[in-house]
Amino acid sequence: MKTVENLDENQLKNEFFKLLQISLWGNKCDLSLSGGESSSQKTSIINSLEDLKPFILVNDMEHLWSLLSNRKKTREKASIVRVDIVLDNSGFELVTDLTLANFLLSSKLATEIHFYGKMIPWFVSDTTIHDFNWLIEQVKCSDHKWVSECGVNWENYVKTGRWVYHDHIFWTLPHEFCAMSQVAPDLYAELQKAHLILFKGDLNYRKLTGDRKWEFTVPFHQALNGFHPAPLCSIRTLKAEIQVGLQPGQGEQLTASEPNWLTTGKYGIFQFDGPL
Repeated sequence: MKTVENLDENQLKNEFFKLLQISLWGNKCDLSLSGGESSSQKTSIINSLEDLKPFILVNDMEHLWSLLSNRKKTREKASIVRVDIVLDNSGFELVTDLTLANFLLSSKLATEIHFYGKMIPWFVSDTTIHDFNWLIEQVKCSDHKWVSECGVNWENYVKTGRWVYHDHIFWTLPHEFCAMSQVAPDLYAELQKAHLILFKGDLNYRKLTGDRKWEFTVPFHQALNGFHPAPLCSIRTLKAEIQVGLQPGQGEQLTASEPNWLTTGKYGIFQFDGPL
């Protein structure tokens, strides 16, 4: 079995894409969508990734790879490459997010990961500091050797400052994100330190785009309405009646064949904005 250190560039890219997709489809496990009923992952997402690719409506994974791999090649040895992840659900989705974060460090695509959770849940399954710490402890105490080793590594990342958890009242205020620089300039300034920000989930997408009824073809950059703290990417399965950045006719075609396509969680996006 190869370790991350022994992967060539193409293999590293493939593993990165695989973990991004697992993080995307992990977003389907959402108690706010299931009405509070059990929403667990009982089948292997890994075995389904190829079958799920046609349901990715916007796929900017190549942009993420270009940004991080180029920075890895050009950075000086002691310099920092920081990826920020604005979290969504606890439970299985959080496992996929921490696994992605683990890979980013072990592959040296990033040197620091900063996580953002909520002070209180906006929706029932939203991640808080309790969920974050509890999950790391559960993984560390696993009976499975390699899972437990992950938990030990994760705990060490937190202790050494390579993983940093933040919460902020802004995430549970009613403002769209374009107001952040005025309402919460300290948070906006913190996000500006990142080389890439990953926004997980539907609520973050709604706040990124102002929760407006945009035309499907409106560019993502325009819908962000001036919110550009750093290069960013929305990783989301669709559960709300808003989507921008589609090809002409794409949204209308989906509406004709599947009237509820915007809200079922069947479709997903990796939607990037920023210079490469």
